[in-house]
Amino acid sequence: MALIVRRMLFFISLPLAIILLMNSYTHNHLVVLQYLLAAAPILIVLTCMIVFRIGGQYAGPIGLLAGILVAYQAFGLTSEVFWVSQGKGFLLSLYVLAVFCPALLLYNTVNQANGIQSIVLALEGLITDRGILLIIVAWAFSSMLEGLAGFGVPVAIISPILVGLGVPPVLAVASVAIGHAWSVTFGDMGVIFQTLISVVKANPHDLAFYAAVLLGIACLLCGMVVAHLYKRLDRWPAVVILSLVMAFVQYIFAVNQIPALAGLIAGLSGVLGGIALSWFYTKDVQNKPAWPSLTMPLKSALLSYGGLTLLMILITVIKPLNQQLGNMIWSVAFPEVKTLGGFVTAAVLKQTYRPLLHPGTSILLVTVISYLYNQRSHLYERVNFLKIISITWKSSWPAMLGILSMVGLSALMDHAGMTFQLAELFSSIFKSTFPLVSTYIGMLGAFATGSNNNSNVLFGPLQESIAILLNITPAIIIAAQTTGGSLGSMIAPAKIIVGCSTVGIQGQDGDVLRITIPYGLLIGLVMGVVTLVMIR
Repeated sequence: MALIVRRMLFFISLPLAIILLMNSYTHNHLVVLQYLLAAAPILIVLTCMIVFRIGGQYAGPIGLLAGILVAYQAFGLTSEVFWVSQGKGFLLSLYVLAVFCPALLLYNTVNQANGIQSIVLALEGLITDRGILLIIVAWAFSSMLEGLAGFGVPVAIISPILVGLGVPPVLAVASVAIGHAWSVTFGDMGVIFQTLISVVKANPHDLAFYAAVLLGIACLLCGMVVAHLYKRLDRWPAVVILSLVMAFVQYIFAVNQIPALAGLIAGLSGVLGGIALSWFYTKDVQNKPAWPSLTMPLKSALLSYGGLTLLMILITVIKPLNQQLGNMIWSVAFPEVKTLGGFVTAAVLKQTYRPLLHPGTSILLVTVISYLYNQRSHLYERVNFLKIISITWKSSWPAMLGILSMVGLSALMDHAGMTFQLAELFSSIFKSTFPLVSTYIGMLGAFATGSNNNSNVLFGPLQESIAILLNITPAIIIAAQTTGGSLGSMIAPAKIIVGCSTVGIQGQDGDVLRITIPYGLLIGLVMGVVTLVMIR
């Protein structure tokens, strides 16, 4: 902790040194230094996490403190601008955490009853073709888990399962990292997409459409890479068919404003489709797939997530129910604020929240019912609800602190005019070719912070501002940003390290990255070209 504090003081002192230097430089130098200061908080966060391997729970607060210093000294931050920005950021963080925490709590409630492991055992019985089985587990099943919990859970859970199926540990971690990457934006019960639409001003429906299209293409590419890694490219027809199914299902849920289920149901459709296709690839009649016995843990897992899916669909589809639940409203207003430098942020007359329609409410309700059912079915051994909460807290508090501070930093930079100034710089450098690199910016953010969510919070408003300056449809560029952030999961050291730890190859994360980085850069380039074509 003392070392982290010293590093914190060091990083915060860097912007102050630049500010002091500004007094002795010419106008041209001042412009360069001003751009450098605008980027300083983000650069500090990236340096903390990449170079010094400081976790997001510490890098975020360091970046926020540096941002406050820079905004106050160089961008005319006032107390009113500060408190308004942090008020908005805090409410946004609560909105996100109200999904994240219940989603992880539900996952642990099911997992402690051996529900996840039971699903995997059932898949082994249903998919007897080894090539299809490995591809489905590393690609579709990991995507389904991403839809349930996210934040590194697929890599941590699926990698050991693949090792148990005879896959070398390094290859197991790499294949899962790549396989689930396409599903991250609409994963974790829609937390990441909900955060994205909260920090940008683009139309949510348009953003969902473009993101679903780009991520659908990424789904095919990730599946083909997994097949290539397992030397099963002869199964490419199955990969193409399943990618079309998963992309279509994700698109339907995303554009119909059910992002909380888009990743989950898309991954599930891939698993079910893989089971069906495996019948065609199984030549041995005696080795045909067989339905597994419905054990209590399997039944519990299916009821938990099946019930949640049904509940959220009913709330969305049954309009009278939706309207009735939406009657409970909580609204907050924020005034117009202006920095000493003249940058104005418009007033928010009514920022509305509907708690009963919030996905977290449905998830929490299903979690409680699932626990009571599992307890009554005697599925827990020396585990009670307090223990499950404790497990959830230990795994979630670093991400919670990172989300709070990263969102606070993003809101501060936006209200101080720092984001707009960076947007001017990028638009003047790249101009019409910017869409080619927009995906890579998202990947960079995920690589550094270990999270698509944090990448979107840091770079989403920036990319939106650049799109506006270049007269490009903002929703397309923001979709490319979150696509890059999603794909960045395959090269994020934080997630790779977790996977290596669960399969017993600590310290070999570099071996995994040597596999995932080339594929990640290649897929990122393809998505950049697709983005450019969509714009033109």
